[in-house]
Amino acid sequence: MSASFAGSGLAEKNVAIAPQKPPFRKIDWLPRDIDVERRADGVIVLKSRFPLDPYEPHIPASVAKWAAARPDHVWLAQRRGPERQWHKVSYGEAKRTIDALTQALLDMKLPAGRPVAILSGNSIEHALMTQAAMQARIPAAPVSPAYSLMSQDHAKLKYLFGLVKPAVVMVQDGVMFEKALAALDLDGITVIHVDRAPASIKSVAYADLAATAVTSAVADSIAQIMPDSVGKLLFTSGSTGMPKAVINTQRMMCANARMMMQVRPRPDDAPDGIYLDWMPWNHTMGGNALFNVALTEGGTLYIDDGRPVPGQFEETLRNLREISPTYYANVPAGYAALAAVMEKDDALCRSFFKNLGLLAYGGARLPDDLYDRFQTLAVRTTGERFVFYTGWGSTETAPTSTGTYWDTERVGLIGLPFPGVELKMVPCGAQYELRLRGVNVTPGYYGQPELTQKAFDEEGFYCIGDAGVFVDPQDPAQGLIFSGRVVEDFKLTTGTFVLVGSLRTDAIAAASPVVQDALVAGQDRPFIGLLAWPNLDSCRRLIEDMNASMDTVVNHPKVRAHLRDGLLAHNKACSGSSSRRIVRAMLMAEPPSIDGNELTDKGYINQRAGLERRAALVTQLYADQPGPDVIVLG
Repeated sequence: MSASFAGSGLAEKNVAIAPQKPPFRKIDWLPRDIDVERRADGVIVLKSRFPLDPYEPHIPASVAKWAAARPDHVWLAQRRGPERQWHKVSYGEAKRTIDALTQALLDMKLPAGRPVAILSGNSIEHALMTQAAMQARIPAAPVSPAYSLMSQDHAKLKYLFGLVKPAVVMVQDGVMFEKALAALDLDGITVIHVDRAPASIKSVAYADLAATAVTSAVADSIAQIMPDSVGKLLFTSGSTGMPKAVINTQRMMCANARMMMQVRPRPDDAPDGIYLDWMPWNHTMGGNALFNVALTEGGTLYIDDGRPVPGQFEETLRNLREISPTYYANVPAGYAALAAVMEKDDALCRSFFKNLGLLAYGGARLPDDLYDRFQTLAVRTTGERFVFYTGWGSTETAPTSTGTYWDTERVGLIGLPFPGVELKMVPCGAQYELRLRGVNVTPGYYGQPELTQKAFDEEGFYCIGDAGVFVDPQDPAQGLIFSGRVVEDFKLTTGTFVLVGSLRTDAIAAASPVVQDALVAGQDRPFIGLLAWPNLDSCRRLIEDMNASMDTVVNHPKVRAHLRDGLLAHNKACSGSSSRRIVRAMLMAEPPSIDGNELTDKGYINQRAGLERRAALVTQLYADQPGPDVIVLG
């Protein structure tokens, strides 16, 4: 059984007329024309009735396109030198350097299929080497810098090297990465350094490779790039064990960039795309969703070396005072830090909103109060509101398969399928397990065929492991709500089923802004407990002490009271449901551990590993006579 649904607005009928809100900044969204197939076994398959637009044959084709069409237009910019001024690279200049690097890689006569591993973070050289590897038909494999610089045992780094066996390793600063390089077996591997050479390890200078004379071999290699050529190996977060190497083909990445552009087409007279972004390129959101779209549309990407953490966010603020993006994406913690400054800085507001068309968030649910604060700032500055867009997918889907491509005021949605994507919804209790099929889905995991086989169902749908529900089952065009990871859900001893994902995000939102992240406990227990990590910067603001230690924060009466009051309000809104009611909570001073597998390299919390590692705290949480560290809510 199949039906077509467009946005009908059923949820808005039979309600009192509210005061008219300022309009949203106009975006010509693709219409929500969704085909809904309902099967006899309860399975639902959603897909857009719009076909996917044509897309580029491979990612480097966009570099060549814009180098020919607008060679002097700035593609990449990054602050450099002691004065931290912008160093800019045009499309034409970038193409010449990429071709030289491609020639250098071809001259190395590297073994087929062995990638170029890039250990350091976002940089102009990182971007150009990635394109060169693709032109030489060698996968680029960006690795989280945390595996080199934050890990003490380099266990994940060693594991990944054993898995993909790179032929080339590149680092921005050889001295900074020397300890990590020394932990690896580099026999037969060419090490490339950009800035400083490692003292004890043989390496070649990036500058020397970038000066290589180009021959016809480069054009011949580019002509042989096929849609199924492996462009990247991107590593999963390792939330269920060691990271997996996800094959990203040229077709996957190009098709997904087109999907994202098709649902929010920009008119021909729109201003040139300007992006300022910090998200790491070893993560599919930064490395594919933003980088590939900016490149495909011929935009300018300013590399933000700031981070939404205390001590590093000042760099982002400096950048936003100079750069007015047309599109801006961040995690909720980044928006919270930005809002706190913008509420006191009208000049920053004017710069931020000057060219802006769309805001986007990811990584976690955007709290409602933070959404309202940003809209207040937007209206005060421009007279308009801005849509907060988000998408959903994974490293295996290049990454986004759905998006909220309409003027929605609701946060927490994952949207609807893009053109070219089929979303299969398999009944799973009160929710649906979500599965994906489309040209943006990976063919599998590098070197692990057994894991590839397990990842797909009998119809070829990728089993992503996430769950979702309709906003309105009678009107699918209203979109889907993310309701967590299927493998994280559990039952209480009462038999009540707990949907961990949705509860966790709602609890964090309820306790905003004092909670950064949390673990939901309760497996085989009589009630739900919460282990929460405080948002240090927000807590310091609350207690009016910007130098307070983490131990001071977690024990401060104001912080504990804010957490208690927020969770009590959450419980009251849950109407007494034991599947949603949090009975006890604790604040934790020790941050999540990468080596302990609690924190993925992309900043996501591994629920299972966290609860196992903090079993002693879970025991305290459920003690018959809870200690003073435990906040008892009822």
